[in-house]
Amino acid sequence: MSVLIPTVIEESNRGERVYDIYSRLLRDRIIFLGEPIDDEAANVIIAQLLFLEAEDPERDIHLYVNSPGGDTNAGLGLYDAMQYVAPDLETICVGQAQGLAAILLSAGAPGKRYSLPNARIMIDQPLGRTQGPATDIQIHAAEILRIRHQLDEILAHHTGQELADVEASTQRAYFMSAQEALDYGMIDKIMERDTRKRRIVDLVRRSYVKEDGGGRTSDRSSAEKARKGKSRRGAR
Repeated sequence: MSVLIPTVIEESNRGERVYDIYSRLLRDRIIFLGEPIDDEAANVIIAQLLFLEAEDPERDIHLYVNSPGGDTNAGLGLYDAMQYVAPDLETICVGQAQGLAAILLSAGAPGKRYSLPNARIMIDQPLGRTQGPATDIQIHAAEILRIRHQLDEILAHHTGQELADVEASTQRAYFMSAQEALDYGMIDKIMERDTRKRRIVDLVRRSYVKEDGGGRTSDRSSAEKARKGKSRRGAR
């Protein structure tokens, strides 16, 4: 079933311009992961990350996550891209972050990992299905165990948990509320309405200072020089 993607119409002195909603969000450095993670979804987000880094390597990128997880290789590729790009990556869980999506949520910049109050976060071990000769099954089983250890190490790194504790948690599906995810180290803060307001005001202020700060500083310096000049002329 096809999904209707909303469009946004913006007016300027050059006329009207139509964006799909995701392109419009990208202008504000917002990326939305709202589907299972596969090669296509991961490649789109990696391309967006690289574009935003090239546009401005110093401004934060905001990644909203509402995903049931997905393919391990695609998820690890996206994880590596998140760690590779220069801007800090702010992650926000909306709805759910399960499996690999939970790992991506935890991989945001320290202090910039959030969840909405009623979101659910779940960590588990990777699944694998294979058939064929016994030797092939043995090879795939060893690979699944290797990947599981790799994912557990990533979680331990980002949450601050001991590796043994993470391994125990991922033996079965381990569901967490926002508060439990905060206690576990998956996120840094539960984003309430007031928190979001303060964050938006801070983002707007930083953006304004970055775009206009040089001019205002220059004007202030010119005014100070003018006052000093008047003082010298008065002294003479």
